[in-house]
Amino acid sequence: MSQLNGTHDPALKSWVKSANEAGADFPIQNLPFGVFRANGPEEYMRGGVAIGDQILDIDACLDKDLFEGAAKEAAQACTGLYLNPLMALGGRYWSALRARLSELLREGGAEADLRDTLRESLVPMVDAEMAVPAQIGDFTDFFSSVNHATHMGMINRPDNPNPLMPNFKHVPIAYHGRSSSIRVSGEPTIRPMGQSKAPDADSPSFGPSKRLDYETELGIFVGPGNNLGAPFAIDEAEDHIFGINILNDWSARDIQGWEYQPLGPFLAKNFATHISPWIVTLEAMAPFRTHAYNRPDGDPAPLPYLSSPAVEEAGGLDIRFETSIQTARMRTEGVAPQVIGATNFKDTYWTIFQMVTHHASNGCDLHPGDYLGSGTISGQEPGQFGSIMEASWAGQRPIELPTGETRTFLEDGDEVIMRAWCEKEGAVRIGLGECRSKVKPPGPI
Repeated sequence: MSQLNGTHDPALKSWVKSANEAGADFPIQNLPFGVFRANGPEEYMRGGVAIGDQILDIDACLDKDLFEGAAKEAAQACTGLYLNPLMALGGRYWSALRARLSELLREGGAEADLRDTLRESLVPMVDAEMAVPAQIGDFTDFFSSVNHATHMGMINRPDNPNPLMPNFKHVPIAYHGRSSSIRVSGEPTIRPMGQSKAPDADSPSFGPSKRLDYETELGIFVGPGNNLGAPFAIDEAEDHIFGINILNDWSARDIQGWEYQPLGPFLAKNFATHISPWIVTLEAMAPFRTHAYNRPDGDPAPLPYLSSPAVEEAGGLDIRFETSIQTARMRTEGVAPQVIGATNFKDTYWTIFQMVTHHASNGCDLHPGDYLGSGTISGQEPGQFGSIMEASWAGQRPIELPTGETRTFLEDGDEVIMRAWCEKEGAVRIGLGECRSKVKPPGPI
């Protein structure tokens, strides 16, 4: 498990002043990785590190010969269109690069004489275009929140006294998603077309989804993979995880309700998935590790391959999520986005380490840059739900907005904004940034 070290010191400050502001997502204790290019016709995509409201251009730092050893090898792996080469290197290299970046960016460090040189390597975030940070070969979405699973069971099977499916507490459930439609925060979401069948209809019809929903999730990027037929132990799972970000796994609930039996989600899920651009490393998350979900008395213990004292003690992640919507009218009238769901990832039933271990347990080979979603993160109470399906209880409880509008599902022009961060006493707050997208009407077919 990732251990605390000097890069987590709460006393550290950066000479990049915006990194020291209260509430900043990207202080020097964070240093997440992404892929960007500055505005301009001659610019190209390459790796960078977020610090305050700036991006440190790793390629430019290499040109200035600011790295050596393992840190240099890791920096050289950041110079392409994707971060897959960096993800493939493993924890020793990630940690060496992160430590060197911390040295370069800290106030009062040994590199004070290099600040003018480093300033030349900074790009303001407002002047940069971000990209999906990895070439994602495969995308798997889990179903790890017992609260979300319970709520969806209550909504979809109201007459069943047992809303959870019988396997939920025994096995991390997932479906295989579509990686080609993953987009970075800020790009639009086009309302999907598809088949659906109204409860009172004799046959299905084809048209735009009328029940468009978001899903607030944590994304997990795979680091070094495993060979086909070679699963790994759960205490080795962390070696196979590069970092995390925010994920919005859009869902067309009316299409999903008609098509998902017997093989699970298909067109209701593969039309769009949005992710935040910055990947926070597991090392940066060390101060915010927590106990795995406390299973109630009577719940089955995880099978041995999904259990270890280390994961039980520190397999949870204390990450706060907040999801807001802003309608077109709210934007026109200058009304701020309204929060309709606030929850915490530490309340998920399965940890990210159990998810990745289970994924490879049958011998499936994971590759650097593969992407896993946690599934919708929901709390127990209203106001803590991670989907509008739950927040409006499938349309039965319309959500009231400050403009007098109501929502049961998302309408064209609505923008969904997800934010996530970690904070606790004795540690510096770090953020995962934001994931946002506006809903657009479908085009011609």
